[in-house]
Amino acid sequence: MNFSLRGRSLVKAMAVMLALALPTALAITSADARVGGGFSSGSRGSRTFSAPPSTSTAPGTTTPFNRTYSQPGSTAPTGGGLFNRPGGSMLRGLAAGFIGAGLFGLLFGGGLFGGLGGLSSILGLILQIVLVVFLVRMAMSWWQRRHTPQAAYAGAGAGSGPQPSYRSGLGFGLGANNAPLEIQPADYESFERLLGDIQAAWSNEDVAKLHTLATPEMVAYFEKDLAENRARNVVNKTSNVKLLQGDLAEAWREDVTDYATVAMRFALTDKTVDRNTGAIVAGGEQPSEGTEVWTFARRPGSNWELSAIQQTN
Repeated sequence: MNFSLRGRSLVKAMAVMLALALPTALAITSADARVGGGFSSGSRGSRTFSAPPSTSTAPGTTTPFNRTYSQPGSTAPTGGGLFNRPGGSMLRGLAAGFIGAGLFGLLFGGGLFGGLGGLSSILGLILQIVLVVFLVRMAMSWWQRRHTPQAAYAGAGAGSGPQPSYRSGLGFGLGANNAPLEIQPADYESFERLLGDIQAAWSNEDVAKLHTLATPEMVAYFEKDLAENRARNVVNKTSNVKLLQGDLAEAWREDVTDYATVAMRFALTDKTVDRNTGAIVAGGEQPSEGTEVWTFARRPGSNWELSAIQQTN
């Protein structure tokens, strides 16, 4: 009898700890914490819904935009984080409902697998948690498919393809450039500098600086992601950013605005720490690598600024 009571108490304690830990584990990863939040965000002018050509640096495909002003039916940036994508309120409600119902049942002797004891109760707990994760992921997948204009990604924008270049293995390849808009060595230097400056401003939560480096649309996404970090009482710190390899995917001009989409593989130290204690909650001190496709825009008399970040497959 005493063993049974102790076992039930242990199961209840495990249920509480897992329910509290599960949202945090799902919401924060190193890649999702850094600039861009692991999303494809921003706008590429008229080519927003055309996939950029693949390059040697990013030979695969890019993911469709999760957050963009140009998306049909969208006039404002949506939230970041696992449960803050389009339809995030529904998903949060679904997850909270399942977790709450499971906890209530476990704590008061019921639940989806109520009435079972001993080992069966533990198995029931595990099955409930697996079911919650499975259903939430199914709902997220369904919602994303519903809101992603797949047909627009049938081909890349006309007018330019991946640019052949000579590579030394570090930095951007500087060679033949057949794009309609010619990108000069000084432009590549600007792209590399922006990669580091944006990461530094993000790490310092310097929104004023971000306004000088990115479009208002991208800054709006950054501000929302930073606000979510503050709500979770964490701060993302990136440092030692180094461009390892880069390629121009395409460059073009629309009216008076120049665009350049480049693939960049970079190294950085990426960690998320508790805002009060400084304890690391994600990432670490060891350098990691990432590959993303960034689009920059430039208007007459202005410098290049970040217009979009796309994740790679």
